[in-house]
Amino acid sequence: MPSETLNQFLNDNLQELKDQGLYNEINVVEGPNGPRITIDGKELINLSSNNYLGLATDDRLKEVAKDAVDSHGVGAGAVRTINGTLDLHVKLEEKIAEFKGTESAIAYQSGFNCNMAAISAVMDKNDAILSDELNHASIIDGCRLSKAKILRFNHSDMDDLRQKAKEAKESGQYNKIMIITDGVFSMDGDIAKLPEIVEIAKEFDLITYVDDAHGSGVLGKGAGTVKHFGLQNDIDFQMGTLSKAIGVVGGYVAGKQNLIDWLKVRSRPFLFSTSLSPADVTACTKAIDLLMESTELHDRMWENGDYLKKGLKELGFDIGDSETPITPCVIGEEKATQEFSKRLFDEGVYAKSIVFPTVPKGSGRVRNMPTAAHTKEMLDEALAIYEKVGKDMGLI
Repeated sequence: MPSETLNQFLNDNLQELKDQGLYNEINVVEGPNGPRITIDGKELINLSSNNYLGLATDDRLKEVAKDAVDSHGVGAGAVRTINGTLDLHVKLEEKIAEFKGTESAIAYQSGFNCNMAAISAVMDKNDAILSDELNHASIIDGCRLSKAKILRFNHSDMDDLRQKAKEAKESGQYNKIMIITDGVFSMDGDIAKLPEIVEIAKEFDLITYVDDAHGSGVLGKGAGTVKHFGLQNDIDFQMGTLSKAIGVVGGYVAGKQNLIDWLKVRSRPFLFSTSLSPADVTACTKAIDLLMESTELHDRMWENGDYLKKGLKELGFDIGDSETPITPCVIGEEKATQEFSKRLFDEGVYAKSIVFPTVPKGSGRVRNMPTAAHTKEMLDEALAIYEKVGKDMGLI
């Protein structure tokens, strides 16, 4: 018989989340995740995808993925260290290193896996990690798993970072000290101050780690936040995903050859989880090829991002201080945020509500992500719906 204790715990806590407006309903997309999607038979303009460049549905990626299934099968068949490393994996990792301007790279099954793997493979209980307070959950979990001392610094506050780095270094308590930051912060769209971070890292001999999940494909003409600032030779770990701008699934770390060699023998998800499938690996390689050949998709995404930002701002919405196409529409109170998202849905726009614990309490928002696949007509239609719902709810 199921545990009554567990049953009561689950029911009580689920109800509490619902009462507070913090329970997340999962919507099922019927068909491809493109600029328009279908949910419950209703067609919607999709502003909640991380498919920044529209590559998740690109015919060129679909074609090479199908070919890879025919040539290599549907699965790798083993972990990378036994016999799950296919020639396709090697090609992808070589392409990533070329793309990121590093000596080498290693691919993982997801971006979350990357941070769990790479941080704990290098840092331990005798070390310290300086972590931006708004870093992604996977960074936080990776830091916890390492058992290193976690020293949070105020978001993008370089004075606070320098002070905490100085204290950690002068304390003599730690063998190694790492600074970790997102390249682009996914909820606000702002960019890490990498030149200042590198300066502080050099001053105090810090290991540098940049999670560029939302920067790759977006900044540096597509090559990412590190390339945007020309710091490829100054950042130890360039981590990124293959599931956002690249449009497929997976993650990677790019860096010096000896770092990648170490991760291949000491990072647990690499050692103990079956490797990426042939179709996924080949589609990722093709996507990076496309980004290296042309900035067309990158440029179109930025054009659409600027257009939507301008429209929402003119309507009177609070869109924060985003420096990238990520465009938050900050509502504040959690239940109002969820109601706003629901009303947008009813009118034909899918813009998912983002509330605590993803963002701090009282800062609920819908996060809009215009992609290269959106047309101006779609964005105009979305803006008209934003205006109607915003006025109906007294938000503008």
